Amino acid sequence: MRRCCQGVGLPCLFKGVGMAGARPPRFLLVFDFDETIVDENSDDSVVRGRALPEPLRQSPRGGSYNEHMQRVLACLGEQGVRPADFRAVYENIPLSPGMAELFQFLSKHHELFELVLISDANMFGIEAKLRAAGVRSLFRKIFSNPASIDRRGFLTLGPYHSHKCLECPANMCKRKILSEYLAERAREDVEFQRVFYVGDGANDFCPAGTLTAADVAFPRKGYPMHRLIQESQEKQPGAFQAAVVPWESAAEVARHLQELLRRKC
Repeated sequence: MRRCCQGVGLPCLFKGVGMAGARPPRFLLVFDFDETIVDENSDDSVVRGRALPEPLRQSPRGGSYNEHMQRVLACLGEQGVRPADFRAVYENIPLSPGMAELFQFLSKHHELFELVLISDANMFGIEAKLRAAGVRSLFRKIFSNPASIDRRGFLTLGPYHSHKCLECPANMCKRKILSEYLAERAREDVEFQRVFYVGDGANDFCPAGTLTAADVAFPRKGYPMHRLIQESQEKQPGAFQAAVVPWESAAEVARHLQELLRRKC
């Protein structure tokens, strides 16, 4: 059960922090990475301008995208592309519109929001970008495909986990990750008043389906997650329980959260 303090104004958020034994309300904010935090697909960014053989130029249809990227990284390693080269690419991927403003808001209210990131990209690139943007410390946990440097000096990629979800790619089900994280935090006596999910892709629709009527899904406007939510609402009204707030600029997410804090804890 999520705890909620009802009918209390914004000042309580700050009074509680300094009071002995008081716990401020806690919200969980879940982010995707590609085309959510950053304004590009990071896999496309690392291959841009690189010469790849024809079989690797297009994303696989029906196959494993994670395995496809393993082959792409191996090919680029053989061409002499080194981890430092990849790091420079990741660091320079632009943030999505308004994302810097959203992070400034979350930094200001860090005692209220617990941030996690769930992405089908890779740990190497995500860590590089978040550190370059100065926001790595905002995130309590990052869930992504493992990436490491092998003895040849090549950047290598692996799958995150296995699962039984029929809707998600074989290497990652974000619903499973989010559900397990919420269960883990509950065992640690951390209960969230609300969960917010900021994403864009089809693989963000699956975890967003676990949100309750108290929660909010923030799909990037016009992207697959947004379209799938709209289709779900048309086919089965009420099946998607969370409130839906589409965004073009992440500043809209910040404004929605700010308004929520103004209304009540």
